[in-house]
This record gives sequence, structure tokens and C-alpha cells, in this order.
Amino acid sequence: MSGWPSTTAKTQPLKGITVVAIEQAVAAPFCTRQLADLGARVIKIERPGQGDFNRHHDDRVNGLCSHFVWTNRSKESLALDLKKPEDLSILKQLIERRADVVVQNLAPGATARMGLSYEQLSKTKPSIIVCDISGYGSDGSYRDKKAYDLLIQSEAGFLSVTGSPGHPAKAGCSISDIAAGMYGLTNILTALFHRANTGKGCHIDVSMLESTVEWMSFPMYYAFNGAPAPAMAGAAHASIYPYGPFVAGDNKSVMLGMQNDREWVSFCEHALEQPSLARDPRFDTTALRSANRDLLKQIIEQAFAKLSVEEVVARLDKAKIANAKVNTMADIWAHPQLKERQRWKEVDSAVGAIPALIPPGLPESFEARMDPIPTVGQHNEKILAELKE
Repeated sequence: MSGWPSTTAKTQPLKGITVVAIEQAVAAPFCTRQLADLGARVIKIERPGQGDFNRHHDDRVNGLCSHFVWTNRSKESLALDLKKPEDLSILKQLIERRADVVVQNLAPGATARMGLSYEQLSKTKPSIIVCDISGYGSDGSYRDKKAYDLLIQSEAGFLSVTGSPGHPAKAGCSISDIAAGMYGLTNILTALFHRANTGKGCHIDVSMLESTVEWMSFPMYYAFNGAPAPAMAGAAHASIYPYGPFVAGDNKSVMLGMQNDREWVSFCEHALEQPSLARDPRFDTTALRSANRDLLKQIIEQAFAKLSVEEVVARLDKAKIANAKVNTMADIWAHPQLKERQRWKEVDSAVGAIPALIPPGLPESFEARMDPIPTVGQHNEKILAELKE
């Protein structure tokens, strides 16, 4: 067992920690990629030949899958057919001899049938940390239901408050997978800290449903004791106005957010250049502005119609009104703030260098590990040789 690493300037704090990842799709790979970002050695177990099915959902990154590129850099790929006793034996040896952490998101009960549950592994290796990530958790009547990100978003109530009336909308990214991956990450880090103090491992049971419901706590409490839930409002705010997207003269949109009457006065004077509007009795309170939002939207967009989105943003900044551009993916790749803060780095792959965002929030003394994206079974020879030592 590698134990807990020491830290020095420009260190990778999890260097020396080995993670065996029996993973597929997004939730577990996103969790373990972040452990790799922090320096952990992550050995990804894949099916021989095709590997993780998430390698093949699209080919948008110069022939590689967008999801796979995002969640699998800095890992080693070990291709094993776990239906073969000899390959399963190799995996058990690897865990026994090398692993500090096992992360898996196979179908519920699959790893237990292979002898790889926490209860089974901890009998011979009490220090092992096992993190199971699943749709609904390791028990309960929903345990065996199939769980994909959109289905969990629906089950967790996300679709009931997102979108427009009659048109529920999912999130544009895999938020339930991301939520489960993040809770896997934080609990594994906590378990490593606990083990450093006690020498004991533990079992972590992460449910996509529970992870997403935690993120739904505001609308749940808003609807406490049978009260009405927050109204679907598209990209607008259900009760505050103006708050949401508005179209400028170049057909680009700007998102603005106003919080109080003081900002309303400044908005009318500097952004609309109509100071008298601030005293209009139809709009002089937050409630009235919200109630008369259709009329107010026309007034605002008429004022913005002669301006480019850049000019609108300049006026909003002058008025000290919170705002943001409604950016496209191309805009994000070229975002000046990310460039000025030098947040991009290239990682290698079988198809060449690919840009990747440096992990957010790392202390200056930490160095993110951003190594290549592996091909299926790329590290078999290396890892199998280690087990013979």
C-alpha cells in the first residue's frame, strides 16, 4: 500500500495513491479523472477490443469521443475480460498488491458476484477504500433499475422546474453523472484522510439520484409542506424582472440580472438612457416589473435594437448591472478570461494534442497531472510485468 503522500511546492498531492477503476460511461470516469488530476495513478479496467462503450458515442474530437476525452486523460488502460477466470485473477492480484482505492459503476451486484465488493476485499485488505457509484444506490426497491443521466434528472425532479411551461428541459450537460462523480471524489478524499489517521478503509455508496436530489434542495424547500414549486421560467427568473436574456441589434443575446429598485433606477438611466422610466408606476417595484414583464421586455429590446451586444454590455457595466453574454461553445473555446488566466493546456492522445481546461481551483503549490488519453489496453504489458515482480 502506498499510503499518504507528503506535499512540497508544485506537488501532485495524490502522487503515490493507486486507484483501480472498473468503470464505464461518465460518473465514475469523471470521479477518477479528477483523482488523476491530483496525481493519483488510475488504472482503468476495460473490455478487450472495444473498451469502455463511452469511447464510441461520437467522434467529434478528431475521431475520439467527446465524453471519453473529457473524462479519461492521465489514466492507464488495462484490458481484461472479467468473464475469464484468469483475467479476473489478474484484477484481484492488482487490487491486493497495488490498490488504495477501487471505484466501480458496473450494474448493481456485478462486482460482488466477482468477489470485488468492499465486504469481500476488506477481509484480506482492511485498508482498501471501495467507492460504488450507481443510479439508485446499493439497496432499496429501485436498486436494479437502469439509470441514465436524463432518467435520473427526471426522477430527481429537475425536469419539473427546468424549461418553460409545457416544455420541460433537461440540462445541456450530464449533471446527474457530474454530481455523482463529484460526491465520489469528495468522499474518496475524505476516506483517504480518515485512513491516514486510522489505517482503516471504508465503503462509499454514491447514488446518482441522491446526488441530484441534494442539488435540488432549493426548489424542494421552496415547495415545502405542499407549497407551489418554483414556476418554469426558461432562462428567465420566476419572480424577478428584468432578469434573463435580451436580444441586441446584432441578434446576439445578453443575460442580465437585476436585484433591487436602486439597480432599476441605474438601469433606466445608463443602460436604456430613459431615466423617466424608473418612475413609471407600472414598473416601480420588483413585483410590478415582474407582473408587467411582457411590456417591459418590449421596451428593453427596443432600446437594445440599435446596439450591438458589446455596446449593451458596456452600458450594463456602466450601470453596474450584473450581466453575461449568452455564449456559444465556440465563444467558450475563445473566451478571453480563460486565455488571460492561462487556463488551457494540451494533453496528448492517439490523434494528437487536444486542449483541456486546467482543473479549477487548484492551489498554486499544486501541479495538475494532465497526461495522455489512453488507447484500449495500452498499458497491459507494463502493468502485467509489475505483477510479476
